Amino acid sequence: MRNLIAFLQRFRLFLVFIVLQVIALTMMVNMSVYANLQFLSTTSKINAGIFSWRQGVDKHFYLETQNQRLARENAYLRARLKQSNYQVERNTTLIEDTTYKRKYKYIPGTVIQSTYDKRNNYMTIDLGSNHGVKKGDGVISTAGVVGIVHMVGTDYSLVKTVLSQNINQDVMLEKNGAFGLMKWDQKSPRVIQIEGISSDIYFKKWVKVVTRGSAGVFPKGIPVGIVKRRKKLEDRPLWYVDVLLTTDFRTIQQIYVVKNLDQEEIDKLQRAIPIDKDED
Repeated sequence: MRNLIAFLQRFRLFLVFIVLQVIALTMMVNMSVYANLQFLSTTSKINAGIFSWRQGVDKHFYLETQNQRLARENAYLRARLKQSNYQVERNTTLIEDTTYKRKYKYIPGTVIQSTYDKRNNYMTIDLGSNHGVKKGDGVISTAGVVGIVHMVGTDYSLVKTVLSQNINQDVMLEKNGAFGLMKWDQKSPRVIQIEGISSDIYFKKWVKVVTRGSAGVFPKGIPVGIVKRRKKLEDRPLWYVDVLLTTDFRTIQQIYVVKNLDQEEIDKLQRAIPIDKDED
């Protein structure tokens, strides 16, 4: 108590000055319309700044939850796309939802670790057998094709990306349907190649390249990239095509595992194809 009295006595003039200033400002704000407006405007700006800062903090802490929710919504919407379904009733001209049965489903996941500068590049994802993932399932991102599931654990899987040797996935030019096999020359993580397009087929640079969907791993029409460069091979009647990838493997974080619901039936039929002895 003595300390408080001593403090008030020591700073009494300063405290009186502060009180008088507050009274003067209050009277000025109340009696002057202009001062009142200025005070309200300043207060609103301060409150808006505090609210914006608090909202930014809240967004930061809830960002992961929001990303997971958006990934689930994207997976649901992708499964409803026409290329993720096959037509059940073929003899109709008016296409309705009841004439399609879902063929693909998508499981959202996150990239744990990945490489892009090796001869064969892999990524680890936080999806495994507990989530329904199997070896051979396709993997895509919101930008386009990523790779194939190579090894499956209980809660994690290893994905072999398209930046690998002998990835050999069917792709095609969106404009004319000309198709070939996807390859990688190991030079750039942003560029892959297409082999097998006949040199008598004309196409322009910057045409879109998409999945062909013939193997059933990916739906038809998933983005791969755009044609960056093309030239005719001297020793074969084929184009050499460079494709600028839509997926940037240096920054990829979110993926979707693509599951073909008819893959087991397709594999069973393909295993039943008789072996031609002449080919051996």
